[in-house]
Amino acid sequence: MHRQIAGKMTGPVTKWIVLLGAFVAVALMAPLNSKLVDVQNNEASSWLPESAESTKVVEELTGTVDPNDIPTLVVYHRASGLTDADLAEMDKDAAEFAKIKGVTKEGAISPNAAEALKAQGQKGVPSLISQDRQVGYVAFTFNFGKNGWLDIPDAADKVREISKIPGVDVHIAGYGGQAADASEAFEGIDTNLILITMLVVIVILLFTYRSPILWVLPILSAGFAYMISGGVVYLLAKYADLTVNGQSQAILGILVIGAGTDYALLLTARYREELRRHEDRHEAMAFALHRAAPAILASAATVVVGMLCLVFADLNSTAGLGPVLAVGVAVTYLVMVTLLPALLVIFGRWMFWPKRPTFGSVEPTRSGVWSRVGDRIGRGPRAVWVVTAAILAIACLGLFKLDPSGLSTEETYTKKFDSIKGQTLLVDHGLSDTSNTVQVVTNKDKVTDVQAALASVKGLGEATQPTPVGDDRAYFEATVNADISSTKAFDIVEAARDAAHDVAGADARVGGGSAFYLDTKIASNRDNKVIIPIVLVVVFLILMLLLRALLAPLILIGTVILSFGAALGISTLLFTEVFTRISLFESNDGFAHADPGFPLFTFVFLVALGIDYNIFLMTRVREETASKGTRLGSLIALSSTGGVITSAGLVLAATFLVLGSLPLVFLAQLGVAVALGVLLDTMIVRSVLVTALNLDLGGKIWWPSKLDRDPPVQPPANVELEEPVGAGV
Repeated sequence: MHRQIAGKMTGPVTKWIVLLGAFVAVALMAPLNSKLVDVQNNEASSWLPESAESTKVVEELTGTVDPNDIPTLVVYHRASGLTDADLAEMDKDAAEFAKIKGVTKEGAISPNAAEALKAQGQKGVPSLISQDRQVGYVAFTFNFGKNGWLDIPDAADKVREISKIPGVDVHIAGYGGQAADASEAFEGIDTNLILITMLVVIVILLFTYRSPILWVLPILSAGFAYMISGGVVYLLAKYADLTVNGQSQAILGILVIGAGTDYALLLTARYREELRRHEDRHEAMAFALHRAAPAILASAATVVVGMLCLVFADLNSTAGLGPVLAVGVAVTYLVMVTLLPALLVIFGRWMFWPKRPTFGSVEPTRSGVWSRVGDRIGRGPRAVWVVTAAILAIACLGLFKLDPSGLSTEETYTKKFDSIKGQTLLVDHGLSDTSNTVQVVTNKDKVTDVQAALASVKGLGEATQPTPVGDDRAYFEATVNADISSTKAFDIVEAARDAAHDVAGADARVGGGSAFYLDTKIASNRDNKVIIPIVLVVVFLILMLLLRALLAPLILIGTVILSFGAALGISTLLFTEVFTRISLFESNDGFAHADPGFPLFTFVFLVALGIDYNIFLMTRVREETASKGTRLGSLIALSSTGGVITSAGLVLAATFLVLGSLPLVFLAQLGVAVALGVLLDTMIVRSVLVTALNLDLGGKIWWPSKLDRDPPVQPPANVELEEPVGAGV
């Protein structure tokens, strides 16, 4: 029945209907995909759960403090010291900044203006010029509404046009500077990143297929999948409140192209084999789809379900990422089992030129490299898997160097952005960043007591004048004298919260920029503990249903965990011992630490994607076991799937490495770790470790199933595979 359905999908007439349907879908969705950036929500407040103290502060201050305010600093630096003339020019610049569209009515405050306010006795006004007079800054606030980050780049350009004093270096810092830098970091993400990824995949496919034209069809299909999935995600973001940000859009494109190319490699390999068995290409594709599609479906379902597990995350950004990527993989699967088969059948055998698979010809991979690898493993499988597992376990020791405590502003990017240079000047010259404050909301009758309690917190500036919030609450701010996302700032916020919470009857809450990053870290640590076990259980259940066994899924889960630990351990050593010591990037400061969400993201991608290759291998092992026994079936499966899965792993690893082209340390670390893990899965875990375990345990791996229970089938000393490669993916 399955073959009949597959045959109908790629028949002489239906292939054209499928092609037409794909073009209609792209015509409808491509325009929406191009507008995906318009529905991104990169606001910090939208990332945290409602239970976070920072979120509660934002909710209380609604109507009092606009959450769309973007505090911005323009930092001036003269090594010989800022002159009185320089300060006068800064006064003029402040007046011009106030005229820029989007600057709030409070205008801009310069060092001279700040000193005048302090002289008048106004509380909470810090000095805007360093004691050595080398650094000073002008402070003001942008507000462009909910999607104000889209307007920041143009506003930043106007600021740069105004702030030009001969001999003085000028940098835009604070939230505004960081937003401008983030816009630059993600500039062209919807086109440049995809083009780079496509180019990398094309190069790999040229080497894999050894055909100058065959690569066109997988790439075209992957492109269709990306445009359609982006359109679907746009609709969900616009009408179903799905959270999409620059990070999730970047990963969506990478995952769709990588996974799509993987599925294409597997299907094309099976189709090429069937073309040697069947003279009619439509019949060959019917058999290819019948045998390959179920394994690809199991793989895609594992990834989709694994990604959907992220909805249990506390962080809204992480919870939103799951459905975004699940949609991408689901759409990719549908495209790759409909459009790609139709294209392959339409263009026929000549697309494989110069090595066309003619009817009746011998499959060239019967005695390939993976057949020889299997033969060597078969001589001593127990020694092989013990040594391999031991090496991977040793690699896991690198985890002790992993420090996911968070990335400071300077550590966030792989290059020295303007805001980082400005922030560094402020820190080096002892100036407080007035854009980074704690926002304290308390009962009005206890505000004096709370201010007094916070006055003893080291690292906090003087509290501002209280502002009423409703009838019985009040709010004030105090500057945090540390980088907004540093461990030092987190300590200050925690101390401030302890002090505020200790004031009886105050019902005080502490929020603000550093508090937001602290709450993000707390939520990430919680998500690591909750999501990882959920993913493991879900993947285990899928494997159990797929393989209809209990022991084999347990073994596969164990190997994937070992692979994950080894990949994370090795990549951590690369970050801390290599990347921080070489000039690979403009800024190497960020590689000594990691984002709190880094372990979870790496785990989910490696388990969801890494288990794919074991699925492709073990479904073939199970198929061959029915007629040849587990041990011989394992050798056939390794030889059959080895080449195509290795190519698929190289494609997926390369696509994730493309994330390193974005100047963000988190994505660079994620790309390296996932790429390394995928390579370990394809080259070592699947081909060596799992195969050696299969050969050593034999029919026991199918327990409690009766498959290959009695009698066990032993492979001959020199196994000659009777089946051609790919006879079931």
